[in-house]
Amino acid sequence: MICYEGTIITCNEHNTIAGYLVEDGGKILYVGDTLPAQYQACRRIPLGDQALLPAFVDTHQHFASFATFHAGLNVMDAESNQEIAAMIASFSKVCKNKTLIAFGASPCSVREGRLISRAELDEVCPDQPIMVVKYDGHACIINSLLLKKLQKKLAGLRGYHPDTGEMNQEAFFTVSNYITSSLSIVELVKNMQRAMDYMASVGIGMVHSVSGVGFPLNLDISLEKWMAASALSGFQLRIFPQSMDVRTALRRKLPRIGGCFSNALDGCFGSRDAALLKPYEGSSSNGVLYYSDAQVADFCKAANRAGLQIELHAIGDAAFDQAARSIKAALDDFPRRDHRHGIIHACLPTDEGLEICREYQIQLPVQTAFIDWKQEPDSYLESILGSRSSSLNPLQTMWNKGLILSAGSDAPCTAPNPIAWIHKACNHSNPSQALTLNQALRMCTYNGAWATFDEKLRGSLEAGKLADMVLLSANPYEVPRERLLELQVRRLYLQGTPYRRQSRSAAGALLTGIFSRNVS
Repeated sequence: MICYEGTIITCNEHNTIAGYLVEDGGKILYVGDTLPAQYQACRRIPLGDQALLPAFVDTHQHFASFATFHAGLNVMDAESNQEIAAMIASFSKVCKNKTLIAFGASPCSVREGRLISRAELDEVCPDQPIMVVKYDGHACIINSLLLKKLQKKLAGLRGYHPDTGEMNQEAFFTVSNYITSSLSIVELVKNMQRAMDYMASVGIGMVHSVSGVGFPLNLDISLEKWMAASALSGFQLRIFPQSMDVRTALRRKLPRIGGCFSNALDGCFGSRDAALLKPYEGSSSNGVLYYSDAQVADFCKAANRAGLQIELHAIGDAAFDQAARSIKAALDDFPRRDHRHGIIHACLPTDEGLEICREYQIQLPVQTAFIDWKQEPDSYLESILGSRSSSLNPLQTMWNKGLILSAGSDAPCTAPNPIAWIHKACNHSNPSQALTLNQALRMCTYNGAWATFDEKLRGSLEAGKLADMVLLSANPYEVPRERLLELQVRRLYLQGTPYRRQSRSAAGALLTGIFSRNVS
């Protein structure tokens, strides 16, 4: 038995802060302010100025995509397209004879104020196919070599712009599918394990992954399912297959369905195709709704009747309303008391939609990482939304309605970083919508576990639960709100055991298991 003594932030229903936590065999035996006699002989670990709290949960991530892009070239911090071009030139020399993937380009974070072009890619990378994915994960730029390979598939699709090399909407999905289908199983599994190691380093012990992004036969869903079953470290994956066909989940005996891509009801603000009730500023466009109301409602009814948990992507207010109405229609058709259906992102919700969410207990996996985001700054959002930009990400409004908010990265759109989620939630660019520290911590821990029915074992530090815990460098309650970003994750414990990088052993074991099953 081990006794941790110091600041124990439980994130339980009453936001209790205790002085002692006793763990044995991966389970929590006791949490309280005094140490009972039967635990006095435990090995003691004094926390000092540090604090122990539940492991963080990332409730919206494209795990296979993040793993792939995490292994590629990250250009998010580049300050110009010229710098991006130089990075690509260096990257191509290291990764010869491969299709190159770069991620994180944004017109708002470079001096030129535009995305890098096909011509600029051709200049530095004429002999290797390259895909530069936009920061929001909804568009990309490709060079002429890759364009030539895919021209027949792309021609005539919505979002096809061969002059600049920019691919949006269906054209982007086609390019993305081609890239992912070219990855080997060995490469993908190794990338997944490295991504898992990275997330553990920032205190994440569970990920809700939306999967099914163009891999042949939905290989990413299968690999993630096997990865979840065989992770040596105790790391948890909960998989949402992205499909409008409920059989995709049922055939794999998965209890949930949804996400982005096939389940995206609209686009995003970066590409100005998030669906709005009123046009974008200075434009006649309202963005794009990918499906009719009837199509979304029919899907939700089928999934709800099949007993599946549903999640839908909605960024704009028109898409949010469509999502809320469709889930309502499904629950009116076939009532379920504890369904935990959710609307992902919920960036620009309406009062009507939020009222439906309150009445029908629809939960919201939100991305506080989008607040004051370098790749999509407030000034840009104001230029395309006008006064509506002040209504983005209304966290406190949603919390006050009794809605369950959880936090996700939308990785690879943003790098998973729970400390940043907490900091941004507590330092919202609209102060009236900021969360308290109690709320932000619970959003990133207990609510994340609750969102996939895991709260009986995880999400808070309470007797009887698993000892999935994060050690922070300081007590966040003693850190000024504006300095929360300075907190550091010192260690992640999963079932009481300190997490250790698993790259070689875990990837090798998983690959052996996969090939022994004769994956098809």
